[in-house]
Amino acid sequence: MSDNANACVDAEIKCSLCQGARCCRYVTHQIDTPRSRASFDHLLWQISHELIEIYKDEDGWFMLINTSCQHLDAKGRCGIYPHRPQICREHSNEWCEYDASAEEGFELYFRDYDELLTYCKARFKSWDKR
Repeated sequence: MSDNANACVDAEIKCSLCQGARCCRYVTHQIDTPRSRASFDHLLWQISHELIEIYKDEDGWFMLINTSCQHLDAKGRCGIYPHRPQICREHSNEWCEYDASAEEGFELYFRDYDELLTYCKARFKSWDKR
């Protein structure tokens, strides 16, 4: 939902309005900025695995793992809310996936092997000459 009307929604009730617990459906892990051909080759191996994507935003490069939290209940709510991990407690929803998709902030976004390979070939003109 990327219309500005959502920005007016109070953070206290925003989670109850979100359909599907969007922030609990993936994990991101910051990775070293790939600079060499070998680094990009390694990323190609990683993105060859199911549910793995790679993106770059203003904070750097990240691996995105599309996987739902095992504690979500049938209604998409946290089933261990009183005992949830600290990272969940610290998560702010002042501006979150309810307001705009995370992808809107990506400078580079690779959903699969072919997209990353195309980028590698453009970045390294001699990519196919191994």
